[in-house]
Amino acid sequence: MKLSNKVWIIVGIGIIVVLLAIVFMVYSRQAAEQRDLEDRLDVATARSITLAVDKKDLEDQLSQAQSVLDTSQAQYPQAIESIEYGEYIFEIAEKCNLSLASLSFPKPGTVKQGAVTYSVVSLSLPVSGAVEDIFEFIDIIKTDPRFASTQVKSVNLSVGGGSATIAVDIYGYRR
Repeated sequence: MKLSNKVWIIVGIGIIVVLLAIVFMVYSRQAAEQRDLEDRLDVATARSITLAVDKKDLEDQLSQAQSVLDTSQAQYPQAIESIEYGEYIFEIAEKCNLSLASLSFPKPGTVKQGAVTYSVVSLSLPVSGAVEDIFEFIDIIKTDPRFASTQVKSVNLSVGGGSATIAVDIYGYRR
């Protein structure tokens, strides 16, 4: 069976048409995929611009929040320490049978010794009572474990009146 030239031409044209249809389908799929990727890229670009703006806003909010936190940390721990120190001192004065005339706390400072930072409160403690009780009060203030360290700077003692003004620096561990 011999095929004529016309049949071969028709078969050849058919093969070419099938090949062109396959190439067209592959091209169409790639073009659709390219359009889809371009659309996704446009969405991602728009989203990245929005995220960049949001990031800047969030960084500004973080900066403001950090500033507020720093301000709060500078105020509140010192107030809490002062309250705690005041309670301890009144407790010690009561234990020693002394009257503590007044107690006011200046803003604590900090002292760094080696790797440790201490909070330092300088106080003037006007007490009245028996001289022995005043000395006991000084000893307890210096050795009380609730304070990291206490330094008695001066004692102005009035023996006749049973009163003293004691200047102390109380060191506490900085948290």
